[in-house]
Amino acid sequence: MKKEGKEYIWKDYQKEIAEDKYFYVRSCVRQNFFPGSEWAFQKILREELKKDLFENAAHTSCTGIGYHTEIVPFETMMTVVARQFALMTEAGYEHFVSSCITSFGIYSEILETWEHFPETEARAHQYLKEATGRDFIKPKNLAHTGDIIYKFRKEIVAKGKYRLVHHQTGEPLKIVEHIGCHYSKMFPHRGIGGAEYPYVLVGMIEDWGGKVVDYPERRHCCGFGFRQYIVRANRGYSIACSRKKFESMEPYHPDAILTNCPGCPMFLDRWQYAISEMEGKTYGENGHGIPVLTYEELAGLVLGYDPWDLGLQVHQVPVEPLLDKIGIPYDPSKKFLGKDGRDLGRPEAPHFLKFYKES
Repeated sequence: MKKEGKEYIWKDYQKEIAEDKYFYVRSCVRQNFFPGSEWAFQKILREELKKDLFENAAHTSCTGIGYHTEIVPFETMMTVVARQFALMTEAGYEHFVSSCITSFGIYSEILETWEHFPETEARAHQYLKEATGRDFIKPKNLAHTGDIIYKFRKEIVAKGKYRLVHHQTGEPLKIVEHIGCHYSKMFPHRGIGGAEYPYVLVGMIEDWGGKVVDYPERRHCCGFGFRQYIVRANRGYSIACSRKKFESMEPYHPDAILTNCPGCPMFLDRWQYAISEMEGKTYGENGHGIPVLTYEELAGLVLGYDPWDLGLQVHQVPVEPLLDKIGIPYDPSKKFLGKDGRDLGRPEAPHFLKFYKES
């Protein structure tokens, strides 16, 4: 196919992403799993890119986990979402940005429902008015925070100190990208590249100097799946899903895994530790695991942020092998210090997975 034809077809897989003035809502779980990610996003947007990013401390969970586990009914979830939109309206913003992939899927589902069933939107206005006295205007633009980093990926690398290349050989680092299921599988037109060719993380990796690893289970679930893990009896299925991905990517020797969902990095990181304890098996080089990063953490490394300020010390799989390959300096003695410099103590080392850097 001619290049012009490919470019024409590819237009159908793009989405509009607002340029500035974002109303930002956090994830209810990301700040517990990887607390530096949302901090990094705000720092990058406000200080590096000089964007208007507004956050209202009164916003709440979207109820996504409760909704997808059939605890929270649709009407309740819809009213909670309507309140989020009301907070945006009251603040004078029109562009809604969600930190969580599941929340992004929830907001997408609500907007899609209202578009096709306006009587349901009318009920949302009624319920919210009765419950809170508020009203709302729908967002003019809905984006995930990963979309924003993708949109400004070239500006980020232009300001950056490092690229995703081996600092000794100059070879591109091999990165696995994992897309959260709720990003574009439910509503493909709301994700960059749709469900077939999701490009949001690929674009970052390639423009930041890395090479994307393609492997058979690239689009397989990370293993979270809510009821796969929240229901204790199902957790064997959860870890089996992750193991299937690790076994599939292992022959390609990836240097890191990049994710765009709160649950995916947690499970792809923690289950490597669990599998190593259960089977004595590790998937990285020389007894290490494969480091798992969020897109904000990776963007922060490219920009030269201190790895411990990014919270990389809370990862179960150590990131030091990746830092060493890129040539990013770090102080091992500060890995487990608090913000006040107080020693927080050293976690117990796993039996098989290498956790501490060898001297």
